[in-house]
Amino acid sequence: MSSFSVEAVPPCIWQVGALCHAVSDALQARFNPLAVEGEISGFSRAGSGHCYFSLKDESGQLRCAMFQRAAMLLDFVPRDGDRVVVQGRLGVYESRGDLQMVVEAMRPVGEGALFARFARLKTALQQEGLFDADRKRPPRAMPRGVAVVTSPQAAALQDVLTTLARRSPHVPVLVVPALVQGVQAPASLVAALQQLYARIGAESLRRPDGLVLQIDTILLVRGGGSLEDLWAFNDEQLARTIVQSPVPLISGVGHETDFSIADFCADVRAPTPTAAAELVATSAQQALAVCQHLHERLAQASDRHLDGLQQRLDKATSRLARPAQGLALHHARLQQMQQAMRHHSLARLAQWQNQWAQQDRQLPRSLNQAMDREQERLARAALRLEMLNPQKVLERGYAVVSDASGHAITDARLLHHGQPLQVRVAQGEFSVQVRKQSEMDW
Repeated sequence: MSSFSVEAVPPCIWQVGALCHAVSDALQARFNPLAVEGEISGFSRAGSGHCYFSLKDESGQLRCAMFQRAAMLLDFVPRDGDRVVVQGRLGVYESRGDLQMVVEAMRPVGEGALFARFARLKTALQQEGLFDADRKRPPRAMPRGVAVVTSPQAAALQDVLTTLARRSPHVPVLVVPALVQGVQAPASLVAALQQLYARIGAESLRRPDGLVLQIDTILLVRGGGSLEDLWAFNDEQLARTIVQSPVPLISGVGHETDFSIADFCADVRAPTPTAAAELVATSAQQALAVCQHLHERLAQASDRHLDGLQQRLDKATSRLARPAQGLALHHARLQQMQQAMRHHSLARLAQWQNQWAQQDRQLPRSLNQAMDREQERLARAALRLEMLNPQKVLERGYAVVSDASGHAITDARLLHHGQPLQVRVAQGEFSVQVRKQSEMDW
């Protein structure tokens, strides 16, 4: 006897697939499109690029699928425990009859505004050139001293110190304390870096044990966390302080998938704090290998230098083996030089003697000719002087009349009656007095 009564038989018998399809249509018509907030659980990424996970809260759980096309648009890496808001369409995965949401977009809860601020600041600083690769410096292979800027209570500090002590125990380390989370963290990090820069410039770094440090590498580190936890490293003032570092600065903030503005401004970005320490801490084996290589190169260079010196010594020894031949050769060269100098001196002496004899013969004749010319010039000058002699003029009957002051009288109109005059003739002088013109006998 059947357990179903006639009254219990439904009006329509559904096929399973048809019912799932109908339920999916009803869900899409009733809810889609929709957004759901929850915590990621069981996140996985298939080889095809599709992502599968569940969204859950205190009272329920929803299976989700995010296909490759949408997953490629994510600007962060989803992890279990992340609280997110997803957008998509609700339906039924008909092959299993499971309720499923096909996610088309995802963002972290509460981080949308932070991501927008991060993107704006990143774009502005990049346009200013703070991220340019040509200003960044490679870290030193073997630093003389390392400064670690982080919180003294951070687990990342212990990881860094352990790595440095294990790989390079000979490298001194200076810990510079600073806040790495919270509202006051950016200002604390900026102050710590600025104080460190000033001490590096003043070369006044001294450890409690009295050892003077030569810091040439800075590590800025912090462990992983959410975007809110790491937000201190997205501060604009901190970014500008990082690029002012006088020595290479390496950032190791968060996990490998975390990026901050500090990472873009630093000279080198390490995926984790431990990786940052490994970048600057050359292992003892590597250091020994470098020393061995340098030792071999030095030995080879020394051998080549000694070989060259030995070759020079051999050549010098071969020359000293026959000193008589060398002395004879030098003696012959000396005699040749003496003969050449003697021949040259005799030739010059004969040349000078010929020149002196020729000049000796020409000298009297030249002197006589010069004296004749000078006597002739003297006679012509004496004749010109004689012609200009005033005495000769007076001897021809002329006289020179002058006033009482000795000035010669050349114009009779300038004379006045009774003016005394002095007259000079060829043989002597006499005085006269001017009379009126009508009385004068000219």
